[in-house]
Amino acid sequence: MAKVALVTGGTRGIGRAITERLAKDGFKVAANFAGNEEAAKMCGQELGVSCYKWDVGDYDACAAGIAQISKELGPVDVLVNNAGITRDMLAMRLK
Repeated sequence: MAKVALVTGGTRGIGRAITERLAKDGFKVAANFAGNEEAAKMCGQELGVSCYKWDVGDYDACAAGIAQISKELGPVDVLVNNAGITRDMLAMRLK
């Protein structure tokens, strides 16, 4: 039985590359995304993976999203925490 992998931020950029590799390696992949629905749709269609929209900064949304993945694909065996936003600015202004 194939293992289930969840990739946060898994529909674009580095996350999409991770999603693609895991899918090629035989995982059932759940690619999480927060906003770009067009990129998620393309990712799902092109890679044959399931895409799930929620904000990983929201605990309740994470619990609901993981419950949905578990119901549809099975329990999550692998978690790749890739989601993140960088707001570039001068180093002296970073908190």
